[in-house]
Amino acid sequence: MKKILVTTMAGVVLIVLTRLSFFTVDAAEYVYVSVLGEHRATFDGSDNVNGAGLKLNWPWPIAQVQRHDRRLQQFDLPPTDQLTHDPEGNTVDKLLSIEAYVCWKISDKDGVDRFVKRIGSAERARSVLGPLVVSRLGAAIGQIRMDDLVTTAADPVSGAKKVDATVKAIRQQLLDQLQQEARDEYGIELVDIRLRRFNHPASVRDSIFQRIISERDKEAKKYKSQGDRKASDIAAEAEEEVRKMLAQAKAKEEEIKAQADIQAMKIRNAAYSQDKEFYTFLKNMEMMQSIVGDPRTVLLLSTHRPMFEALFAPPRSKSTPKK
Repeated sequence: MKKILVTTMAGVVLIVLTRLSFFTVDAAEYVYVSVLGEHRATFDGSDNVNGAGLKLNWPWPIAQVQRHDRRLQQFDLPPTDQLTHDPEGNTVDKLLSIEAYVCWKISDKDGVDRFVKRIGSAERARSVLGPLVVSRLGAAIGQIRMDDLVTTAADPVSGAKKVDATVKAIRQQLLDQLQQEARDEYGIELVDIRLRRFNHPASVRDSIFQRIISERDKEAKKYKSQGDRKASDIAAEAEEEVRKMLAQAKAKEEEIKAQADIQAMKIRNAAYSQDKEFYTFLKNMEMMQSIVGDPRTVLLLSTHRPMFEALFAPPRSKSTPKK
């Protein structure tokens, strides 16, 4: 009975040791193997020959197996307030609240050893890369103008939106500064650093909005003043044009009247030359009409006055035949 128990226990220990001597490598991970604390092998899951699959090794705790994701990983940087500066010195420094994120992965099979020894885990990678990126990001933001980040203008060189060009330049600057350092120091490949959002901090937004409103009001008053001045100029020009047109019409009227008077004079002279006696009679009638035509005029005349005689014995026109 004792022999059976010992045999059973030995079989169980053998099964456990056998189980602990095998491990698997997934295609989406790096496996770092160490024996008694000394690095022995690194398996890359993407390697078609010695990568993913079942592997044999010393059992635990003699050998230790660490698994690290080889895929692209991402984490958000905490929101930070950064100052922007105008290199021309025309405006004061301005504050922006920056939100960004970082995409990274273990650089390659050779970088796994550096990653394990200096970082150890993805959580530790975030705590190391975060401050490093934030410090370089703050330095980059401090070298650009606020107008390059908050504008609707287009870039004069590429024709793209100026904001997009500025963000792209910041991204490339950060990658150029940090990629080689992260690879050499930590075995990490920085794939991308992107600005997710940038805005004024909540503590200064009210004052900024009030200043914007004040500036817009000032601008509106300037436009209104320009409009009033333009309207006044247009009205003055219109009045001047009206005066010119009235003067021209008046001159034209006088000219037409003068021509009409001349023509009338010619007609009268022609009529007078044809029958002077009849013309005199018509003039006398016009004079009489002007005298007796007024209802307020009272005349006491004898019937033997020449005026009445002319009414009863008007002169005959030369063109009228005698009876």
